[in-house]
Amino acid sequence: MTNEPRPQSSTQHPGRDAVLDGTALRALAHPLRVRILDELSAYGPLTSSGLSTRIGESSGVMSYHLRQLEKAGLVREDESIGTARERWWERRPGSIAMPEPSEFPAASPERLATQLITDEWMRSREANFREYLADGESVFGPEWLSIATSDTINLRLTPEQLHQLVVDIDTVLWKYLDAYKQTPSTGSRPVQIHLNAFPLVRGETTTADGSTRRPGTRPNQNTQNQNTRTPEQEQPS
Repeated sequence: MTNEPRPQSSTQHPGRDAVLDGTALRALAHPLRVRILDELSAYGPLTSSGLSTRIGESSGVMSYHLRQLEKAGLVREDESIGTARERWWERRPGSIAMPEPSEFPAASPERLATQLITDEWMRSREANFREYLADGESVFGPEWLSIATSDTINLRLTPEQLHQLVVDIDTVLWKYLDAYKQTPSTGSRPVQIHLNAFPLVRGETTTADGSTRRPGTRPNQNTQNQNTRTPEQEQPS
């Protein structure tokens, strides 16, 4: 018996995720396949017919793309609930990560695939949040509406400080992933949490006196924080 090589983990989550290799990147580099993977990630096992209803494509098209994702090791059949006439599909367990685009030559198929997949993930996140803003009040009761939130926080941090912040947040997120990802509680619903932590491209480095300055501008020492509640809750001031 031979042991399969362990997928490479990201430096962000060593031992916790698997970085997509070239084969998986090329297989996933299709907007519809990213959508399929997103649906399975968010809502759990689905049939090709179920995916067809959700996404708006034919069951045959869904079956074709599912087979391609299966070949790349991204999805698998859930035999615990499937039948001879109806196959249920699930995303393979475990977190996945994108390779760094800088690892690939500019305009290479892998780099273009990385960009396409990342763009589709961002589009999907925004679509889910906009759907909540538009329809959440008619779907959820106050027990959900009173706790859903979208936060924007602006800080000035060094690379080391930003890294530690992300590590601290990850510690909390993994606690909940370990506790509930495979064993959801009675009464739970699919919940999506978005985390983006990055340096602002048009920002300036803080100087020794604590100020920042562009040529011809005044020193800036202001830091703005914004907590944005959804419209049915609290509007930012």
